[in-house]
Amino acid sequence: MLFKNIDLIKALYYSKTASLADLSIDTGRSIPYVTKGVADLVKLNIVKEIGIRTSSGGRKPATYSLIADTGYIISVGMNQFVTRIVIVNMNNEFVGDVQEFELKLSDNSNAIHSLIAHINATVIKSALPHDKFLAVGITMPGFIDAFQGNNLSFLKSPDETLVTYIARQVKLPVFIENDSTSIALAEQKFGLPIARNNSMIINLGWGVGLGMIINKEIFKGHSGFAGEFSHLPLHKNGKLCSCGKQGCLETEASLLAIEAKATEGLKQGQVSSLVKYDTISADNIIDEALKGDAFAVKIISEAAYFIGQGLAILLHLMNPESIILSGKGSVIGKLWLSPIQQAMNEHCIPHLTTYTQLAVSNLGNDAQLLGGVTTVIENLYKLSPQANISEPA
Repeated sequence: MLFKNIDLIKALYYSKTASLADLSIDTGRSIPYVTKGVADLVKLNIVKEIGIRTSSGGRKPATYSLIADTGYIISVGMNQFVTRIVIVNMNNEFVGDVQEFELKLSDNSNAIHSLIAHINATVIKSALPHDKFLAVGITMPGFIDAFQGNNLSFLKSPDETLVTYIARQVKLPVFIENDSTSIALAEQKFGLPIARNNSMIINLGWGVGLGMIINKEIFKGHSGFAGEFSHLPLHKNGKLCSCGKQGCLETEASLLAIEAKATEGLKQGQVSSLVKYDTISADNIIDEALKGDAFAVKIISEAAYFIGQGLAILLHLMNPESIILSGKGSVIGKLWLSPIQQAMNEHCIPHLTTYTQLAVSNLGNDAQLLGGVTTVIENLYKLSPQANISEPA
C-alpha cells in the first residue's frame, strides 16, 4: 500500500505534533485537503490523534502525530576520520545508541566496503524487520553531486554511482548529501528559530563548512557546490590546504589546524594541561578549553577570530538574518562567540553586524545525524514502492 500526502507526513515529522490548522499553514494546503489527508493517514495507521489542545474560545482542536514505529531511517554522519550511525523513528527519536567508529576517507579504497558493512551490522543488531526501514541518509564531506548520487572527493564505487552501489549492497534506498548542507537542513528544521529564513550555518569541523539558507530554501549554487567557505584564500601563510591551494581559511581555523598549533606549541614549551596526553586531539583541546586551560582557549580564540574574518566577507555579500555555529566544534559553545564577533566588528560595516544575530547551535554534535534524517525526509517522494512511499497526489 502506497503512502500519499507526503507534504502532511513531512510537516508532522518536523513539528512532531500539529493540529489541522497548523498543518494547513505549514503545507499551504486548504483545511478540507488537510482534513481528508489526515483522515486517510489515520486509516493507514501512519498518523494518530494524540489529544485535544486547550483553546481560548471555540472548539478545541485535535492534535496529531506520526506513529513512531511506522518506519525507521538510518542516518550516517561521516567526517574525514570518524563515522557515526544511528536509527531514527518517525517521531525523530534515536532508537538505540549512536554507533561510532574510525573510518578514514582519504586514500582508503576499502572505505566504502567498511561503511556498507557497518550499515548492514546496524540493521542486524537492531532486530527490526528489514521492510520497516525506509532509507539510509548519508552525509559526508567533499564535493557531493546529490543529483547523480556521487561524492567527487571520496568513496569511489566500482562501475556505478555511489548511491546505486551502496543501495544494492544494503538493499535499501540511499540518499547522500554534503555534511554542511545537511547540517543547515537540520538547523532549519530542528534548531534555533532564527535559522529558518535567511541564515549562514557554519560547520565547525575538520574543515570550516558552510550551509546557506536563503528565503527559507537551501542554496547550493548552479552546480550544487556552493558553500566552500573553508577555501576562502585569506592567509599568506604558505600552508598547503587539503584542496591543493595555499592559505585557505581551513589552514588556520579548522580542527586540524587547531590540533597542529597545539602540538607545535607544546613542543615549544607552552604550559598547558594538554601535556598529559600522549597524542593531542581536537577532543582533548576542546575538553581542556572548556575546563579553562589558557593555552587551549588561546588556540581556539585565534581560530575563531579567523572565522570571523571570513564571516565578514559573507556579511557583506549575503546580509543574513543569522549566523549559526554548528557541527562537531560547536560543543565549545560560547568560547567561539567573542573572538568571532570582534573580527566581524573590525572588518564589517556596522549596519551589517547590527542586524545579524550570531549564535551557537542547540543541536550540538547531533546536528549532522539529524541532517541525514532530514535528507531522507526531503526525498520521501522519490522512494520506491517497496519502501511504501510514493510521490504526493
